[in-house]
Amino acid sequence: MPSTKRPAILLNARRYWSDCVGRSGVFRGSWEFVAALWEFLRDSTPSRLRSRFGDADYDWDYRVNTTSGAVGWRDRLLGVFHSPYQPTERELFYEMMDALAQHTKINFNDFTFIDLGSGKGRTLLMASDYPFRRIVGVELLPSLNEIAQQNLAQYHSDSQKCFAIESVCADATTFPLPDGALVIFLFNPFPESGLRRTIANLENSVDAHPRPVIVIYHNPQLEAVLNETGRLKRIVGTHQYTISRS
Repeated sequence: MPSTKRPAILLNARRYWSDCVGRSGVFRGSWEFVAALWEFLRDSTPSRLRSRFGDADYDWDYRVNTTSGAVGWRDRLLGVFHSPYQPTERELFYEMMDALAQHTKINFNDFTFIDLGSGKGRTLLMASDYPFRRIVGVELLPSLNEIAQQNLAQYHSDSQKCFAIESVCADATTFPLPDGALVIFLFNPFPESGLRRTIANLENSVDAHPRPVIVIYHNPQLEAVLNETGRLKRIVGTHQYTISRS
């Protein structure tokens, strides 16, 4: 269910620490937790803050706001416990979509594109260059989702082919997936526990309503979690992304 409730920092910090400890043990897990917080502090220095405006060409071309600059400290800290906001590079996204078309022979009109952890919505905008049936972004943080909605409202491109686009503020790990064939986009948006919940949610949805599912996993650090399911078969990939299908 869509929500505008702000995620609690302490609750998410506790879950992240628990994930670290469960994966690496108490000593090493606690060290990983402290190291992540230290990196957050380093990332808050003026020079690091300025660097997040570096990927601004896309925003300049389309008069939108999708860089990782101007993200507040609270949302950046929550990003430590989930996955820091980072927009997908334009050239790499089109490379992934070319691979999708080449290796799956997809009929875009039959598929809904879903970005789980959609941030400010850049991937939604780029996906609209393809004639998907529908495009949906799911973002946990209300502030980022609000920016995404603003971007969707003011975006204009002569190459746009899909106009049924929306951004929803919700927990992507439990989001009710729409019926019909799906292309699910993941830019490494979750820690391992979150990805496991997401895959379980996907499996339950497909069991209830069998249909084709394709998963594009950008920065596939936890690809083993997808492979464990036995439901998804990897069809193509590089060190930057993998594409799997049911």
